[in-house]
Amino acid sequence: MDKIERRKLIEVALGKREATLKIENANLINVFSGEIYLANIYIYDEYIADVVECERDTMKPAEKIIDIKGKYLAPGFIDSHLHIESSHLTPYHFAEAVIPKGTTTIIADPHEIGNALGEKGVDYMLEASENLPMNQYFLIPSCVPSVVGLETTGAEFDADIIDKMLDKDRVLGLGEVMDFVGVINSDKRMEDIIDVAYQKDKFLQGHAPEVVGSELSAYLCGGPVSCHEVRDGVHAKEKIRKGMIVDARESSLSKNITSIVENIKGFKSPRNFTLCTDDREPKDILEKGHLNDCVRIAVKAGLDPIEAIRAVTLNAVQAYHLEKIGGIAPGYFADMVIFDNLQDYNVEKVFYKGRLVAENDQMVVSIPKPVLELENYNSVTIKDFTEEDFKIKAPIENGTMEIVGMEYLSRSRSVTRKKVFTVPVKNGYIELEGTELNFVAILNRYPDNDNIALAVVENFYLAKGAVGTTYSHDSHNMTIIYNNAKDAVAVSKRIAEIGGGVVVVEDSKVVDEVLFPIAGMLSKKSAKELSKDIFRMNNLLKQYGIETASPITRPSTLALIVIPEVKMSDIGLIDVINQKVIKQF
Repeated sequence: MDKIERRKLIEVALGKREATLKIENANLINVFSGEIYLANIYIYDEYIADVVECERDTMKPAEKIIDIKGKYLAPGFIDSHLHIESSHLTPYHFAEAVIPKGTTTIIADPHEIGNALGEKGVDYMLEASENLPMNQYFLIPSCVPSVVGLETTGAEFDADIIDKMLDKDRVLGLGEVMDFVGVINSDKRMEDIIDVAYQKDKFLQGHAPEVVGSELSAYLCGGPVSCHEVRDGVHAKEKIRKGMIVDARESSLSKNITSIVENIKGFKSPRNFTLCTDDREPKDILEKGHLNDCVRIAVKAGLDPIEAIRAVTLNAVQAYHLEKIGGIAPGYFADMVIFDNLQDYNVEKVFYKGRLVAENDQMVVSIPKPVLELENYNSVTIKDFTEEDFKIKAPIENGTMEIVGMEYLSRSRSVTRKKVFTVPVKNGYIELEGTELNFVAILNRYPDNDNIALAVVENFYLAKGAVGTTYSHDSHNMTIIYNNAKDAVAVSKRIAEIGGGVVVVEDSKVVDEVLFPIAGMLSKKSAKELSKDIFRMNNLLKQYGIETASPITRPSTLALIVIPEVKMSDIGLIDVINQKVIKQF
């Protein structure tokens, strides 16, 4: 804001210049004082000029007046942690979906597309999010790959590359530091990466699943300040007490807000507590909501409504050291949300920088959709794999043998553990027919690399056929879960043809598919169009046995080698805690 803009705001505040907009009779949620009271808000262009209690208003001039008749007015909602790629939408289609739900600012970590396409992937996200009627801020991925030496991705970010990328426009800091083992053990690479962000006074986003006690203290001493991986509310208490920012998550797969709120209700207005969506599918956004849904869930779990609003406004702003957003006050940007009540949070109007951008769940302004070269680039490069490549060769010809694999602990969580299975062997190869196990393969899908790793998994529940995806945290290599090698071959060939996505095969024939041609993880479709595809795919996968909140996302968790205790990569079965490849037999 230059001095001329400041002078005009002063004049509006004093009633010497006409406001461009006045919001009358608002039940204002004041996140600074913790009050709700009737107020009138005077706006000039992008900024708020004055906030006056209704009974004290001298009725200053305004070009346009909107009387909201006691509806609630809050600052625009701010998502403290998410991955746009998890919605499978481009940044501009994502904006189109979340703005009508009241979200006016997001802080996104593009580490999915960063792992796939490197710096040009991050640049794509920045370019595709320009000139939108919302704020899209970004963090530079800290773990590309998530753990060096344990997986092979499309890029590798060292401290020098990250140092340069931190200076890009709309970049607030370093994305989730997933290698918590490296931080705790003072790994030089992680120390150097954290230090470049630390020296630039940038935000250091954390990721510390199941990390407690002295190890949590060590992680915090290492630099990261936040965690969205809190699944147990008891852990949230410890983390908040230790000054860590807890981003309570409600994604399509991980639903943690209720447990966290139930455990911290006794705390008095913790400032290091926010709400976030992390990974939310377009259908959930359109039907359940975005941050407004998180607020609804938090309040239902017992969080005071004002504290819930603070968790998606002021608390997030203070965490990221943002200025002039997150509150309704003189000199602040006029990012505002109008909703009906303090239980349902049904958003009726959304303002961004003083302009009405959404009303009654619909955008009322157009979203710019740029033409970008990367959107037509096929990033899936794999060799012509055969059935032999998808068979696990045994050290015996026939009989039974023991093999180390992985076991899911529940249908709803991504946590797995190592388990030894006794499996049949026929003609020199492991056979799983007649067992409740599935094969899993991770295929490297980047140039000049033909890695393929095989293992067995229990409690994935794929009853028949095969499912494959290139949306595969965090490497986004191709993950295939299958029962026979023929179906796995068919999946690999089809995914390569379409440039990425999710494909289901049975009897060597494609049953259904959802295309993610941009970087193997993003669709070219709008949220409404894509949600139909994902809904159809989820229903199909449930029929195939994958009964979970988000079946289409379930395969991606197999390759998440920063979530305890055992996962898979293109190199092999990985011991997450000890960071080494496990010998299977």
